[in-house]
Amino acid sequence: MKGTNGRRAGLSIVAVTLLTGVAGCSSGGSGGSEGSGGDGESSSSSSSSKGGGTHVSPIAALRTAEKSTDGADSAKVESTTTMGSLMAMTADGSLGWGDGLTGTLTITYTGGTMADTMRQLGATSMEARYLPDAYYARMGDVFAEQAGGKHWIKYPYEALETLGGGSGAYLKDQMENSTPNQSVKLLLASGDVRRVGEETVRGEHTTHYSGTVEVADLATRNSSLSDSQLADLKKQLEQAGVTTETVDIWVDDENLLVKKVEQGQAANGAYSQTAYYSDYGTPVDTEVPPAADTADFSELLQQQGAGPTS
Repeated sequence: MKGTNGRRAGLSIVAVTLLTGVAGCSSGGSGGSEGSGGDGESSSSSSSSKGGGTHVSPIAALRTAEKSTDGADSAKVESTTTMGSLMAMTADGSLGWGDGLTGTLTITYTGGTMADTMRQLGATSMEARYLPDAYYARMGDVFAEQAGGKHWIKYPYEALETLGGGSGAYLKDQMENSTPNQSVKLLLASGDVRRVGEETVRGEHTTHYSGTVEVADLATRNSSLSDSQLADLKKQLEQAGVTTETVDIWVDDENLLVKKVEQGQAANGAYSQTAYYSDYGTPVDTEVPPAADTADFSELLQQQGAGPTS
């Protein structure tokens, strides 16, 4: 893939995967839900809380977890994501949300057509920096040779709306409001929450909650989109074959989210996303990349004659 087509594919891929990467941190990659035995986890179906006491209702417990996680302001994150034959990726780093989204993730493509395309662009791993008004992706030297020598691409959140109708507007909304506690809010909004039991996740005692969510309904309840944007988004979700997904979260004894799994089915195959959260309150200091080494996403599209929705 060369020239304009290569750059255009790179721009689109980076937009999708950086959004997916941070979604994994605010919402969950490979690994089963409901007490799967991977990652050194063990489960118990006991309905009592740790120490043999009685437990509060799932709704009350999740409301407490949502507030505690939101108030923690930052955390270290590890996530993995698979989407049919399209993509397999990992993300690792730290994110803060005390004053807008900030942080740095290393995103690595491990399989799928996206990984193949990125290999043609010279690198299967990139650094992603998230700041309150935009996110930045550092591409490899091959891409830089095709982009005026600049390695970084800047994606202003305002420009995300140009990626395609309601879906672009929804992505912008999610990026600006993307924090780990949002995943707890989504499960609460589903109206279908159950307490699975007590489990050990990476050495920590946790309580596991699960539910099934209607994707279109959640988009309606948890966004600031207009009626027309919501209608456009629902149409696109239907075309993509996305209707429902299962959501599982694990909360520790400090009422903090320590793991999240989302699984569902789309037109291009099954998707699964898992995230682990640790070291809440960790310092997060993210710098804006050098302006001389940064190209704006919208300007690159215009230079390629791709138009804002390509």
